[in-house]
Amino acid sequence: MNGGTSGAGGPAIAGASSGGAGGSGPGPSTSEDEGADCTVAPLPDAATLPTIQKLPDPFTKLDGSAVTTLADWRCRREELKKQAQKYAFGTKPTRPNLVTGSVTSKLITVNVADQGKTVTFTANIKLPSGGQAPYPAIIAYNGTGPGDQTVLDAEGVARIDLNVSTIGAETGQRGANQTGAFYSLYGGGSKTGLLIAWAWGVSRVIDVLENSGSTLIDPRAIGVTGCSRYGKGSFIAGAFDDRIALTLPVESGTAGVPVWRGVEKAELGDNGQPPISLLSTYNEQPWFSDGFQPFVNAATKIPIDTHELAGLVAPRGLLILDNPYVGELSPNYGALAALAGAEVYRALGVGDRIGYISDVASGIHCAGRPEWRAPLQDAIKRFLKKTSTAPTPIRVKPGHAADLAVWRDWTTPTLQ
Repeated sequence: MNGGTSGAGGPAIAGASSGGAGGSGPGPSTSEDEGADCTVAPLPDAATLPTIQKLPDPFTKLDGSAVTTLADWRCRREELKKQAQKYAFGTKPTRPNLVTGSVTSKLITVNVADQGKTVTFTANIKLPSGGQAPYPAIIAYNGTGPGDQTVLDAEGVARIDLNVSTIGAETGQRGANQTGAFYSLYGGGSKTGLLIAWAWGVSRVIDVLENSGSTLIDPRAIGVTGCSRYGKGSFIAGAFDDRIALTLPVESGTAGVPVWRGVEKAELGDNGQPPISLLSTYNEQPWFSDGFQPFVNAATKIPIDTHELAGLVAPRGLLILDNPYVGELSPNYGALAALAGAEVYRALGVGDRIGYISDVASGIHCAGRPEWRAPLQDAIKRFLKKTSTAPTPIRVKPGHAADLAVWRDWTTPTLQ
């Protein structure tokens, strides 16, 4: 499909189909990539890119013209996706030739055939103690996330635990040693980074749910979450699959939500530690693709930033959960990414569909927090169950938000 609608007779919004009950508005698409038919001009080599000191403008197309309509935005999204793949994460392959599988109350089996090769991987299902089938579900990278199973049980939401190491293993090195289902099919070493490989795995799970599991799990009510490295992964999965209704990255740090231009400033956090640098993150694991190497010490040369990745999730639900007490996570610039990404949501007329929570009590990395509970419940009700219209809040710990006005020289249009 080329685009959904915001209601009968409403304008098309890229990344959305019509919403369900509760007046919740545009929801997830039935297509993995609604802009796949858009033509994107060849992108320049990294060496020829200009310096962009402030956050790049989401609303200026590659040809320099302005995004003024929802139709413009639909293909502008595809430009941003192509830039993110070329300069940061590597290519996410189009849907494979054949995806089959099975879904039981405990296990999803995914079989993929492409380019003359076949792979199989699985994901565990934990059904809730309440609710009824077909259940909404949240795909949790390696079982991590907001850390509150009681919320899922109370709301009747299944949890799908995806061991992303079976999709792409963390080898601690770049090059030709990547293993897992994705690399067995497509090879390429770290030419495609782990975050895209894991996102590909999430998309294939959704394929199987659509084809074989819709009586048990509702494929139009899927969320994705993870904490730390898995928060990085869940953020990218939500940006690159328009079928995901709710994206819930938790404490994702560098290579996740925080804007790259901010991370490069290396400001100290509450614990006196600077954020983990782009260079260190690039070298720690092949989360980024090899294409990111020219930017590890030159973030102002990359033509995109993470606020635009947040914008790719729009108009679907995005709730970012952060820890302001761990400076290595660069929470100030996670908040900046959310505030700037919210401008894309506002342009689309859905400004209350993005949330960011860092106003929490101190606690260890990836621990569940009581301040997250109510926003999580509201987001589940709104984006997965379609029983609420509660706005998704932005609550930044005082003193932990970079000034958006200082970081941008563009304005936000109203797209119709």
